[in-house]
Amino acid sequence: MKRPKLKKASKRMTCHKRYKIKKKVREHHRKLRKEAKKRGHKKPRKDPGIPNSAPFKETLLREAELRKQQLEELKQQQKLDRQKEQDKKRKLETDPADEPSNVESVEEFGQSKPKKAKLSKQNPKTVHCLELKKVIEASDILLEVLDARDPLGCRCPQVEEVIVQSGHKKLVLVLNKSDLIPKENLENWLNYLTKELPTVVFKAFTNPKDKRKITKVKKKAVSFKHKVCFGKEGLLKLLGGFQETLGKPIQVGVIGFPNVGKSSIINSLKQERICNVGISMGLTRSMQVVPLDKQITIIDSPCFIVSPLNSSTALALRSPASIEVVKPLEAASAILSQADARQVVLKYNVPNYKNSLEFFTNLAQRRGLHQKGGSPNVERAAKLLWSEWTGASLCYYCQPPTLWTPPPHFNENIVADMKRGFNLEELEKNNAHNIQAIRGPSSGNSILFWSSGLTNGIIEEKDIPELPKVMQQGKQEEREDSEDKERLSDMSPIEETSEALPEESIAGEPSTRSSIILDEKTKEDDAYDFSTDYA
Repeated sequence: MKRPKLKKASKRMTCHKRYKIKKKVREHHRKLRKEAKKRGHKKPRKDPGIPNSAPFKETLLREAELRKQQLEELKQQQKLDRQKEQDKKRKLETDPADEPSNVESVEEFGQSKPKKAKLSKQNPKTVHCLELKKVIEASDILLEVLDARDPLGCRCPQVEEVIVQSGHKKLVLVLNKSDLIPKENLENWLNYLTKELPTVVFKAFTNPKDKRKITKVKKKAVSFKHKVCFGKEGLLKLLGGFQETLGKPIQVGVIGFPNVGKSSIINSLKQERICNVGISMGLTRSMQVVPLDKQITIIDSPCFIVSPLNSSTALALRSPASIEVVKPLEAASAILSQADARQVVLKYNVPNYKNSLEFFTNLAQRRGLHQKGGSPNVERAAKLLWSEWTGASLCYYCQPPTLWTPPPHFNENIVADMKRGFNLEELEKNNAHNIQAIRGPSSGNSILFWSSGLTNGIIEEKDIPELPKVMQQGKQEEREDSEDKERLSDMSPIEETSEALPEESIAGEPSTRSSIILDEKTKEDDAYDFSTDYA
């Protein structure tokens, strides 16, 4: 027998029931109003404003607007301070045991708080150079992290030369982001790089949202690529074997250009988010000491400083936005010029283009990036492409050179010395296993990219080009603003409110400027002649 279809219950109700509900709601609201009246809560009176007939109305309105702006800034600052305090409390709650050890290790390497404050007043490039030198001096082994999509473009010959000249330090290459290139290309690059230095195939754990400890991935969850880490065991065995041959605890420095994944590798080895990671370039500004175990200590370092003499493509891909002021349209155009146009069209699903401007216009229309009036936002489209190429999501690859030519600072003796003390056979097995396990994209789904070769860096502070005067003034203003913010955060809320009012003293650079403008305008208004009738 066929089962009859059940009808859904109707939402209709009788008028009697509906009116009864409305009556109950009205009674409830009336009751609430009565209670509020008893407590003395009255509606705030509306501000009548300044009448048009009042003299100096514009001046008074400006003053009121300034006062309102200062109070809003103060509220924002207090909100930020509260968030910082909450973050500190959470960190202490999550890892109270690790906090003192980290502080002790930082102080051991001479990175105390007053020194940090002194360094922040210098040029950021100079700070990066000084911190990088500290890391190189303190380390026994240096891991140069390379982006597998462009390994040659991530190598800095100046830094490698400094390490080779030291004589007693080892250099190991780490091919990170190896899941973003085809397997055949990864094998070719591994064969090319192992002729010079020991090379480890790596795929770091990338999950910036999760701040807690990284849990072991179950077999069912292997399909989620962003939650899997490859190459960790091979790298730990390589470092552990070298430590045993050396017979003493070792310091391992992690160096490289921005956005290659230095901090992500440390977090993957430690199985905990200790180092700050993110999409933006140049997040690590100073050396950070992370004890891996009793015998191995890892030191995170700031990124290499890119020389301005490099090609525009290298500057766009390897310069942190916080240090190098690069226009997004120029940077994205330089990247686009080095990519295969046919594969770019297929990847971004846009029509064929004659120049970069036409491509960004098509991309903006495709992604719905519009300005006021409906015109395509070309600059925003350029920023989108730039962020994708420097991030860890886009699949593109470079072909290794056909002939292997060692750099000028390397020779056969140096190559043999760098490989001494490492178990290279076991490393080769681990690399082969990792290449099989990593699910890389096919060459059809990736974009072919022509590498611009080795990227020159700056090691000495004297080689850093001086900033223009306008830039230096801007930096100085930013520092003063940050100092004012720190001073505000140290004060109590009562002191802050008194500081924020313009009658006593105005805190912060922007508000002082506005007060100067206000004083000039009031001086003009003081020249008002009451004897003259303007009516």
